[in-house]
Amino acid sequence: MQPQTDVFSLHNYLNSSISSPYPSNFPISSPFPTNGQNPYPPYGFQSPTYNPQSMSLSSNNSTSDEAEEQQTDNNIINERKQRRMISNRESARRSRMRKQRHLDELWSQVMWLRIENHQLLDKLNNLSESHEKVLQENAQLKEETSELKQVISDMQIQSPFSCFRDDILPIE
Repeated sequence: MQPQTDVFSLHNYLNSSISSPYPSNFPISSPFPTNGQNPYPPYGFQSPTYNPQSMSLSSNNSTSDEAEEQQTDNNIINERKQRRMISNRESARRSRMRKQRHLDELWSQVMWLRIENHQLLDKLNNLSESHEKVLQENAQLKEETSELKQVISDMQIQSPFSCFRDDILPIE
């Protein structure tokens, strides 16, 4: 644990190590209590509460008024902290709900894209099969065309009629 450094300790250190520029009989009032205890807590932002021994001129009424005022201030601070805590919890809950909604939307989109991808793959497969069938049919038709041309060519060569030949044109 590190040694605690605060304003009160620094004040005590400075007062003990530096001689005062005022004469020793000159009264100097210190804003710090002189009972040797640190009125400031190590953490937090509470205002210091002074020891009643160091406040010789205060009366019971002002002390009780100050205590009531401090209690009221503490109540207000606690209420604000409570409201802020509730507000933060609500904000966190809304944030979690938004995150869950976004996640649900993303999952929905993933499912829709998977279905669409599957449909497109089916369509691609069907088109590929159709393309293969068309290519086969085209090759078959070319082969039939070639065979028919050969048959016609053979018929022209063997035919006694010259009018069926390609190289002779009819006279018009």
